[in-house]
Amino acid sequence: MNLRQRMITFMQGRYITYGADSLSKFLFSVMLFFIILNIFAKSIIVSILVWTIFVYAYYRLLSKNIYNRYQENEAFEKHKNSFICKLNRFSCKVSEYKRYHIYKCPDCGQKIRIPRGRGKIIISCPKCHNEFIKKS
Repeated sequence: MNLRQRMITFMQGRYITYGADSLSKFLFSVMLFFIILNIFAKSIIVSILVWTIFVYAYYRLLSKNIYNRYQENEAFEKHKNSFICKLNRFSCKVSEYKRYHIYKCPDCGQKIRIPRGRGKIIISCPKCHNEFIKKS
């Protein structure tokens, strides 16, 4: 049996046959970042971290327990998507603060969004109909 046939036999039923998933790509990206960091920092801790990530990433790719690797990737995707959603919300709030003032009603605490650059205006609360004066 030649080397090619041995490799084909070895790779049958492995997780890598389905392609690298997003967790594997993320692990290799993080590993590359730490390798570049280690070029400048020259730290043994960073080197150990790089080798740990390397071993874990290849363990995942060569694993025959496809169901567990799939579950790990799904959990990673869930956390990644929630992080991206929070990041998008934060960027929307930052862009909103450039265009609007947000005030709280002194009576009920309802948040009210007022456009900037209008001078002093009378604001009417949509919840309790209280009126107050603020600078926009």
